[in-house]
Amino acid sequence: MQYSEEGEKLADKTPCAGVRADLKMCLLNSDCVKRDKKTPRECLKTSDGSVAYECQALRNTFFECKRSLLDNRVRFRGRKGY
Repeated sequence: MQYSEEGEKLADKTPCAGVRADLKMCLLNSDCVKRDKKTPRECLKTSDGSVAYECQALRNTFFECKRSLLDNRVRFRGRKGY
């Protein structure tokens, strides 16, 4: 996770919060939000290439993390995205 100040912590302690924060920062720094003035949600729905591959990978990781919360096997394997 990348933060602006050294030792800064997330206030959100819910599962997958770190991946969510990384995805949010990636989307806010993307060309789609800065140049095209779209919302991050609109940018994720478009496939015109204005969103970096890293953001798409973080979106997939966030999805897998949220899905693992519903998976009963998580107690043996651990949560994905960590």
